[in-house]
Amino acid sequence: MSERIDQALASEALQMVVTHRTPAHGAIHRSDQGSQYTSHAYRQQLHDAGLVASMSRKGMPYDNAPMESFFASLKHELTHYAVFADRDAARSVVFDYIEVLYNRERTHSALGYRSPEDFAKAQVSN
Repeated sequence: MSERIDQALASEALQMVVTHRTPAHGAIHRSDQGSQYTSHAYRQQLHDAGLVASMSRKGMPYDNAPMESFFASLKHELTHYAVFADRDAARSVVFDYIEVLYNRERTHSALGYRSPEDFAKAQVSN
C-alpha cells in the first residue's frame, strides 16, 4: 500500500511476485493501461522476469475481470464500511485478507472450489 498508485508501487508488487511466487517464464501479466504498467521501467522489469504483458483495452474493465472481481470482493467483504486508525492498520488488515483468507482459505468457483494456493500447488504437481 502507498499514498500513490505509481510505477514504484507496481514495481515493488511485481518484485514480490517474482521473488515469492516464481512465475513460469512466459506467464501472462494482466493489467489495465495505467501509467504505472505502461512505463518503460515496469515493462523492462516484466521482460527481465520473462513475463508477457497483456493489457485491457481502454474503458473495458471486463478485459481484466479477475482483478475487477478481486477488488469487488475486497471492498464488499472487508473495507466497504471499515474505518482504520491509520494506514498501517489498514495495511495489516488488507494483508491478512489477501494472504490468509483470500489466497489460502477462501474457495473460488473458477478454481474448482479450491483456494488459489491449493490450485497453484495442483498445477505444479501436474
